[in-house]
Formats: sequence, structure tokens, C-alpha cells
Amino acid sequence: MTIPPATIRFSGVGQVFRTRTGTVEALRSVDMSIDRHEFVAVLGPSGCGKSTLLRLTSGLLKPTRGTVEVFGLEITEPRDDIGIVFQRPTLLPWASIEDNVVFPVRHKTGRVTTQDRETARALLEKVSLKGFENRLPDELSGGMQQRVGIARALFMDPDILLMDEPFSALDALTREEMGFELLRIWEDRPKTVMFITHSIGEAVLLADRVLVMSERPGIVVENLKIDLPRPRNMETSNHKLMHDYVGHLRSLLLKRAA
Repeated sequence: MTIPPATIRFSGVGQVFRTRTGTVEALRSVDMSIDRHEFVAVLGPSGCGKSTLLRLTSGLLKPTRGTVEVFGLEITEPRDDIGIVFQRPTLLPWASIEDNVVFPVRHKTGRVTTQDRETARALLEKVSLKGFENRLPDELSGGMQQRVGIARALFMDPDILLMDEPFSALDALTREEMGFELLRIWEDRPKTVMFITHSIGEAVLLADRVLVMSERPGIVVENLKIDLPRPRNMETSNHKLMHDYVGHLRSLLLKRAA
């Protein structure tokens, strides 16, 4: 039987950036893979290359060394089957919420069909924004704007969803709410997810696996499988395994920072 390729695979990936004052080695010899519909969180100190992993996977950046593959093919440019959610939703301030969601197809083809708008409205309902289709971004709270960003990333129905600290700008309660909202969407519409975060608890609560990066130049120093039962909810936060995983990861990160 042929074993299908991993959805995402890094093989010996290194990344060096050239600056005015010299070179910065962001990643060194990174080997990792993410399987189809797996939710993987990436933890690590600031500047360790977490966001660089995401940019390499998206095709926005070409590795200095090694290869990045998606579905067994080396990635050389952005693809329609990869959606990205940034730290801030970067919405068009003059466009309605619905027009922000359909922006990817307008940008690609120059037109928006009735079916496109129906898809956008269905996604807005899925992220609990039904009735806000004609509002402008500044009429929505930060959490609601981030929901729009998620709907826009899902609009082209990508196989892969890359999320770069998407909830970092939100208050603690909204951040927790958005985490559960994301899990609900992911369980309803399975995607392969790479989720960048600084929050240990968030990583454990959401992910199937947690990858821990070292200080720069970043390498993968821990690949921790999370065996918490799904679906996950508020009660999961009190699960003994949850506390064990969080304690282990916190100890590992503090030890490496010492």
C-alpha cells in the first residue's frame, strides 16, 4: 500500500536573512511534518523562527537550505489551497464585512458571483457574525474582526490553514472564546492547521501535537503529542493531563531560557 505524503514536510530547512549589519540565521536544519487534518501548534521564544516556518509553508519565502513540501511537491510560490490568518485581521476599512470576506476571489478573478456571496454569508454565520454582513470593520470589536479574518481565510476552502498568533491582540476572555470557536470550526470543516502561539495553555488546549522551537537559530527541540480527548471544551482546562502537559512545556521552555 502506498503511504500518502505528509500534508506539510520540512527537510533540512535553514533560513538566513541578510540585513544592513550582517546576516541572521533564523532556522537551522529543521525537519518536521504535519499530517492531513492534524492541528499542530508551534511554541518558542520570540525571534526563534516560528513565523518564518509559516511564511515558508505559505510560499511567501523560499528557504536558504533544504526543502518545504506540500502534498509531496516542493512549494515555490503561494497556493490557493493555503489560507493564512495573521496576528491582526488587516481588513479593508472602507469595505463591508461581506466584501472583506470575498476579497480573495475578487483579487484573483476580478469579479464576485452570487454563489461567492452566498458562501461568504454562510461562513459569516459559521463564525457567529450573521447580521453583520453590511457593517464596516471599525463597527466591530477586535474579536469580531478576527472572526472576519478567519472567514476570509476559509473562503477559498483551503486544505491548509496557517495561523500566526491570531488571538495575541485580544483580551484573555475573548482569546479563550475565540479558541473554542476555532475548534468548533475545525471540527466541522477539518483542515490541516499550523498554529503559531506564545501561549502554552492555548497550544495544549487546541492542538494534536505541540512543536517547541529553540532560541535562534530555531530547531525543533520537542515534538509532544497531546492525548486530551476531543471535542475539547471548558472542562478540558481542568483535565489532569492538561495541567501535566502545560507543566512539562513550561519547565522545558524555562530550562532552555535559563
